[in-house]
Amino acid sequence: MNFDMAGELVEMEDIRTTTVTVADDVASAGPEERHKRRGVAGLVFCFKMAGARASAGGSLDEVATVAQKAVDSCRSVGVALTPCIVPCAGRPTFTISEDEMEIGMGIHGEPGVRRGPLRKADEIVTEMLEMLLADMPLASGDRVSVLVNSLGATPLEELYIAYRHVAAKLKELGVTVVSPLIGRYATSMEMAGMSLTFSKLDAELEVLLKAPCDCPFLKV
Repeated sequence: MNFDMAGELVEMEDIRTTTVTVADDVASAGPEERHKRRGVAGLVFCFKMAGARASAGGSLDEVATVAQKAVDSCRSVGVALTPCIVPCAGRPTFTISEDEMEIGMGIHGEPGVRRGPLRKADEIVTEMLEMLLADMPLASGDRVSVLVNSLGATPLEELYIAYRHVAAKLKELGVTVVSPLIGRYATSMEMAGMSLTFSKLDAELEVLLKAPCDCPFLKV
């Protein structure tokens, strides 16, 4: 709603707009209903690649085309360990026990696909990988950028533990990891947990991913 309203406001000033919706969360809908999926950290790749195209002088339509291509290249899944507290609400957005986790939960606390006992990092990542690869199979020779994203409270050290397992699995498959991102990129206040995103690259997307940029989220 807010994005649509913003678009309408600037179009009143004769500035043409268009919309690209990020829909990368494989846990929120099946492949046959991809248009219904939530957006998670895939927005990082979308913003980076579309921004690079805009910086190179692309038209609105060219930037939108790249943004959509970047969205289509992404698959994500998250795992939540704790809720967050929205300041104006003053209470947790959901409840979960200290010894539980929820696979597939959205960045705003939307329901996931499975809640159960907290497991070891490698076991959690294995389940997340299975969900991603079932939706977007990867083969030897593919090039992929990987984002291991903290939902807020998960520290960098734990994200690298997760990335270690991801990188080993992709190496087994013969997949090349390009410009991996590990850190806080799309957070949910102080929520403990992480999301895992794959962006399958072609030559154009890889060039845009590696293009120089300097902003609070990323410096290349």
